[in-house]
Amino acid sequence: MIVRILGEGQWEVGDAAVADLNALDDAVEQAVAAGDAERLSRALTSLLDEVRSLGTPVPDGDLADSDLILPAADATIQDVRELLSGSDEGLVPN
Repeated sequence: MIVRILGEGQWEVGDAAVADLNALDDAVEQAVAAGDAERLSRALTSLLDEVRSLGTPVPDGDLADSDLILPAADATIQDVRELLSGSDEGLVPN
């Protein structure tokens, strides 16, 4: 699966990593629901770090559709709410 981190680029992540990403995604959703910006920052950093560590960067010259789009590390609660608004499964679908 191809995961885009807004403002950074894309990573190819194996399907087996989805369970790990879902657990971290839950923490992001909970932080947004609580309106806790500090908690969101920690949760989002963990999620993005996991994508970077499990994934392989997709070269900038390669054009590939993203299966998932994640917010940038400095995203606000409102930014993440907007990304979550179109889904009832969070940023990372189950």
